[in-house]
Amino acid sequence: MMTQTEDTEASPGRRRNLGRALLISARPKQWVKNLLVLAAPIAAGSIANSSIIKPSIIAFFAFTLVASGIYLLNDVMDLEADKTHPNKSTRPIASGEVPIPLAIAVALALGAFGLAISFIFADIGLGLVISIYLVMNIAYSSFLKREPVVDILVVALGFLLRAIAGGVADNVPLSNWFVIVASFSSLFVVIGKRYAETQLLGDDASIHRASLGKYPIGFLNYARSLSSGVAITAYCLWAFEKGAVAPKGALWIESSILFFVAGILRYALLVEQGHGGAPEDVLMSDRLLQVIGVVWIVVLVIGIYLSR
Repeated sequence: MMTQTEDTEASPGRRRNLGRALLISARPKQWVKNLLVLAAPIAAGSIANSSIIKPSIIAFFAFTLVASGIYLLNDVMDLEADKTHPNKSTRPIASGEVPIPLAIAVALALGAFGLAISFIFADIGLGLVISIYLVMNIAYSSFLKREPVVDILVVALGFLLRAIAGGVADNVPLSNWFVIVASFSSLFVVIGKRYAETQLLGDDASIHRASLGKYPIGFLNYARSLSSGVAITAYCLWAFEKGAVAPKGALWIESSILFFVAGILRYALLVEQGHGGAPEDVLMSDRLLQVIGVVWIVVLVIGIYLSR
């Protein structure tokens, strides 16, 4: 089964007001993904620096605006497919609560405003990263989503670009291991989403998303194992490398490996139970995963700041 999201809060025959419908179409629960812009400064131990806070906030809001515009545009382009989906059929655009011309106008306004913020109030590098994200997602909504493997890579790149944006906006160097961990952790989450969608939709999977019908379960299981294995290995190498140059916090940083792996395993279990179709809902609703995540971050941050 798939966890219900904000898209499905309206019961049949009950219409939301236009403002609420537009807000739901902007996917507020998805905004938590944009906190990935904090990953690089936290890993570098510079998040407490006052000069880092402002660009981090700008990066968060710029990504939130642009991503929300993309969600609206994607719903317009996926209108017919969403009407056949057991959950997405109640999205405001698919259900007719938000007129298509209005959805397009709001999407364009959000995208333009987000880009303006990133170029005017932050480093030009942030504007370029968000521009790449915007172009990539328009291409995804237009045709890339129909290509198996490519569709997974594009969605995973969306997560990675958020993490990169945080480093670019804050002028924080990104280590090779950081990029690898972020890349393959993103792949793991996205592949889990495809697995959950395939399980939920069954034989109708290809009707909703053309690429889904081309993913055998065996391939998705292999890809999940591969991506999680690389992410865990890279995290271990990063932690031991970080500990070697910062002995005061080495034990804490290396201990964080246990909680990182526990988080991967917990998420894998939830996906297998059918809850991976909406990753943001899994993160916001599973208390054990939240506890593991908080402990992991606390242990890691203590280690990083003891090392300074």
